[in-house]
Amino acid sequence: MVAVRRATAPLLLAGALLLTGCSDDAPAAPAPPPAPVVTSTTASPTPSSPSPSPTPTPSSSPSATPPPVAAGKVVVLDPGHNGGNGAHPAEINRPVPAGRGQTKPCNTTGTATNAGYPEHAFTFDVAQRVGKALADKGIKVVYTRPDDTGVGPCVDRRAAIGNEAGADAVVSIHADGSEAAGANGFHVAYSSPPLNAAQGAPSTRLAQALRDTMRTSGFSAANYIGTNGLSARADLGGLNLSTRPAALVECGNMRNATEAARMTSADGRQQFASAIAAAIEAYLAS
Repeated sequence: MVAVRRATAPLLLAGALLLTGCSDDAPAAPAPPPAPVVTSTTASPTPSSPSPSPTPTPSSSPSATPPPVAAGKVVVLDPGHNGGNGAHPAEINRPVPAGRGQTKPCNTTGTATNAGYPEHAFTFDVAQRVGKALADKGIKVVYTRPDDTGVGPCVDRRAAIGNEAGADAVVSIHADGSEAAGANGFHVAYSSPPLNAAQGAPSTRLAQALRDTMRTSGFSAANYIGTNGLSARADLGGLNLSTRPAALVECGNMRNATEAARMTSADGRQQFASAIAAAIEAYLAS
């Protein structure tokens, strides 16, 4: 994994410019049941003739179908690093605020598999897949970078993108590069101790939703970092500077041959994306 980065590119809304923030859509209220029909009766000249049964008046409008729970929500997806970082060392090594009184390099190049498949390409592909799945459910998606050829954005700018979008959830997508023998598995980082209300219970719940769904999707928790798939961190600028619920998922260790093979394949990346999208949906519905 590597710190998140900066770009001057505008916010992207599922492939288009994000021009306005979005508010939650309240479910449409169901139409009221039809009122009973009151009929007045008069004495019949023929007592043996029964009075006609009242006929109910149909409702003028059928009950509206409530929108999906997550419709109208805003999710910011932050694919780690960028393809142009390596060619711009001066820019990405520039110190920027990282929260808690720290500064850190603007961004980094990220890691890669032993065969050379880069983290920045993996994270961008997975983020696009996650974004499509969410957009198909009516969720508004904003990306922190529009492509995999640019530089940055810096970690402070990445956090600002989520804040400015009023995101209901911010998920940063990464992959680790541990050289420890046998190191494998995913872990989910969150800012701790929290610096604001959003970094408290909301971010913890988001991290837990990611952890739980990754597990039920067949991914193993890391055996070399964190506890039970969760990692409390005070040193990640993108999380420290967030005022929205935020978490960072390290999908696995790119230096592990088995995990590298999964990350390198399109089917494997779709598995990661499906798990992350399902976790975000579960969080938004909770």
